Amino acid sequence: MSSTEKLLSILIPLYNEEEYVGVVLERVLHAPIPVGLRSEIIIVDDGSKDASTEVVEAVAARYPGRIHLVRHKVNQGKGAAIRTAIEHATGEFAIIQDADLEYDPNDYPRLLQPLVDERCDAVFGSRFVVAGERKVLYFWHALANGILTTLCNMFADVNLTDMETCYKAFRLALVKSIPLRSNRFGIEPELTIKLAQRQASIIEVPISYYGRTYAEGKKIGLKDAIQALGIILRYGLSRDVYRDNGAAILDALAQTPKFNKWMASVIQPFLGHQVLELGAGIGNLAMHLARHRKVYIASDYDEEHLARLGTRFRFRPNLRIRKVDIELATDFDAIDTPVDTVVCLNVLEHIRDDANGLRNIFNVLDAGGRAIILVPQGMGVYGSLDKVLGHYRRYTEQELQTRVEAAGFRLEHMLRFNRVTRPAWYFNGRILHRERLSRFQLYVFDNLVWLWKKLDTLLPWNPVSIIAVARKPE
Repeated sequence: MSSTEKLLSILIPLYNEEEYVGVVLERVLHAPIPVGLRSEIIIVDDGSKDASTEVVEAVAARYPGRIHLVRHKVNQGKGAAIRTAIEHATGEFAIIQDADLEYDPNDYPRLLQPLVDERCDAVFGSRFVVAGERKVLYFWHALANGILTTLCNMFADVNLTDMETCYKAFRLALVKSIPLRSNRFGIEPELTIKLAQRQASIIEVPISYYGRTYAEGKKIGLKDAIQALGIILRYGLSRDVYRDNGAAILDALAQTPKFNKWMASVIQPFLGHQVLELGAGIGNLAMHLARHRKVYIASDYDEEHLARLGTRFRFRPNLRIRKVDIELATDFDAIDTPVDTVVCLNVLEHIRDDANGLRNIFNVLDAGGRAIILVPQGMGVYGSLDKVLGHYRRYTEQELQTRVEAAGFRLEHMLRFNRVTRPAWYFNGRILHRERLSRFQLYVFDNLVWLWKKLDTLLPWNPVSIIAVARKPE
């Protein structure tokens, strides 16, 4: 086994399939997978009343270490079994496999290769884009599937042909970061909508399908279709896509494109031609700042952000992705091109030793290069939102200038940015002690950015953020 191989987690929800599960496991164990992958099988028995688990144990005994069986004491539904499988999975990629014989594991290479090639975040296998065999079955079942897929597409703003497909392959870290709540077959539209809301890159490929009749044990019916409709409405009209509250706040701020464009326009005049952005996240500012640059390096230390950057900007020839932790000097060795500008927006307040971070920025810059440092202003508004975001501090202008100059920089400008939201930040964080931002407030705010830009310099109070523009001496 090569140390460079990546792990694929095959997730199998199981309920009363003693007749089929043994054959399915044998097929999965011997299924072809792309070069560079090895597999683990996580099978979750959802309170089966037949001999399903005994069959699984017998197969597992013949393949030590390959099959991991998890049991639910009572039946909860397919969605609950998939959630449990995801919690126990340890791979880089995962694929959902039903415990019957409707789906063919020989399709794994087609489903997994786009993930291995880093061309997307998720792959859906469509039963209706025909390139293999498809058993002809129920018209009304297919019609209901088509209606649900169309409704899901409308709310998720995607154009899938088969939302209800079992075969969904994805980067596991991405789905682990998403709160999944559906217990039954509603897991299919919920996962689809939440992947779309996370702006995941989804590819659809044709698969073979050998559907069972109801007499042969098919489980999904009218009740599940009605429930799926409710799930589509519930999650299509809300945004519940991060487990972590801090990430949820950043996600809410990412849904303010006019505000992000405003921030980028303030910074843009100070950029050079070869730019390193630290803490780029999923690239909400990089998409604006990278234009017209010879080289733009978007960096982050979070693996999930790096993967998202990779799929989002894979067609931008001037944009490179690098893993860099601002606190680790050795990480900057990955920057193999001269840098005349470092952009560091809302990062410094997240690290304990900000002086060390500023020294690393100073060292990576070419002589005469600029650092653009944006931080939150003033401990007077420090509250629950700052704590959830992981802020160690907020800065005064004098504190930021002192730290920047102590690192060796010469301060050129100190800019005050975004006075208008300071009262709201204080009210939400210090008075209401909220741990998430109101999306309605942000929606209203973003659509009035044209007005805030005109008023911002006229408001008498301190800003939410300050920006130091500093030069490394020649």
